[in-house]
Amino acid sequence: MPLWPSLRRVFADQAFRRLLAVFVANGIAAALPATLFLFFVADVLQAESASGWLLALYFVAGAASLPLWVRLSAAYGRSMAWLAAMLLAMVAFAGASLLGPGDVWPFALICIASGLALGADLALPAAIAADLGERQGQAGACFGVWNFVAKLNLALAAGLALPLLGQLDYVPGGTGGLPALTFTYALLPLAFKALAAGLLWRWRHSLELSS
Repeated sequence: MPLWPSLRRVFADQAFRRLLAVFVANGIAAALPATLFLFFVADVLQAESASGWLLALYFVAGAASLPLWVRLSAAYGRSMAWLAAMLLAMVAFAGASLLGPGDVWPFALICIASGLALGADLALPAAIAADLGERQGQAGACFGVWNFVAKLNLALAAGLALPLLGQLDYVPGGTGGLPALTFTYALLPLAFKALAAGLLWRWRHSLELSS
């Protein structure tokens, strides 16, 4: 089937458009701290040597949480399970905004919490998108759009975070602009995550119908 008619059918589905809107807001919220993680650990926590195991802790927590989110989605629906993960991530972002030099162990707990939320981000929205694609008979086109938007989230986050930090006088390895780094690492993602959670709550019923 030609590409353009397939894409038109994909974007004609209101539920898929809504899912993409939630996915973009949530994806930017996740990509911002991922882009700035090393800067935050080195300059705000002043614990550059801990960055490796903290990052490993985040990904291990994400992988370990996958069975949990699958069970929760089976019990309560994918949208509600994903919403719970967003709320957990919001708590983690809020906690990160309060940290300063030497707060490595509190940040380790935040890495675990945000890693647990990552497991839901990896499993649940893609599962909803797959169901929508199957319902339309456009699984291939949906998969292509989904991958493109996932990459776009990373580009948008980098394009937003790095110029913003430059404008706010943050220089990696320096002592200036650290409040700006904390804002961009923790509070700006919190705002995007709150937007994603609000949209998901509003549209949860139409997305749950596809579960």
